[in-house]
Amino acid sequence: MSIVKIGTVQTTCTASKAENLAKAIEQIRVAAAKGAQIVCLQELFTSLYFCDVEDHDNFLLAEAIPGPSTDALSPVAKKLGVVIIASLFEKRAQGLYHNTTAVIDADGAYLGKYRKMHIPDDPGFYEKFYFTPGDTGYRIFETKYAKIGVLICWDQWYPEAARITALMGAEILFYPTAIGWATTQNEETNVEQYNAWQTIQRSHAVANGVPVVSVNRVGFEADMQFWGGSFICNPFGTLLYKASHEAEETVVTEVNLEKSDYYRTHWPFLRDRRIDSYEPILKRFID
Repeated sequence: MSIVKIGTVQTTCTASKAENLAKAIEQIRVAAAKGAQIVCLQELFTSLYFCDVEDHDNFLLAEAIPGPSTDALSPVAKKLGVVIIASLFEKRAQGLYHNTTAVIDADGAYLGKYRKMHIPDDPGFYEKFYFTPGDTGYRIFETKYAKIGVLICWDQWYPEAARITALMGAEILFYPTAIGWATTQNEETNVEQYNAWQTIQRSHAVANGVPVVSVNRVGFEADMQFWGGSFICNPFGTLLYKASHEAEETVVTEVNLEKSDYYRTHWPFLRDRRIDSYEPILKRFID
């Protein structure tokens, strides 16, 4: 199908996994009632963003995938006929954890998972303490409505990840995200950081000729103001939807997959790639 209706769920979170999961399910229902066919939830939606500190007790938040959350979401997906993209804290084995997104098809079937490849370690984002880098490789998922690629938050800064996922056949790139401003920052810094975040992702749409969907959380958690600003852009980077920086929003936006053929034909970046010249990119740095 050429027109796909995308539901984006931008919310605040609490310390209760049960409350967050129930809230997400309710907003999936809201999105479905508005016509959504694919619903994307924000990164680590079942909890507060716990990576702001290094605390071993936070490992108790992790779960198997598939597991309790996917078991709760699968019948919702089936009943509503929607694809669900669900970002979760995965316990793979004792002492082995990943930042992982599960994809559930519109018939309730669990299609698989993508484990976050790029793991940050910065003030307020101590993810290397919790997450082992992903080993699934980049993935696409053939859902009822589209072939989708799923990447996660810090992955969104890397054009290589978007390119590879698009080359695998992804028709839409999804980025569940949890990113915000330190409450000590000034307004100019906040604006510059958000603009960079949006610009890099819109550039992935342009370079690869596919729509990009980025879903972030909102609200204050500890010393962080999550900046919301979830958005969807078309294959040439034009904004189709942009959320506020403060409010919870569940919105449905139409994307036209046929536009990819139009833009890729008129701006043939894939045609003109010089793959014979790219070997140096495999080096950490070219000294």
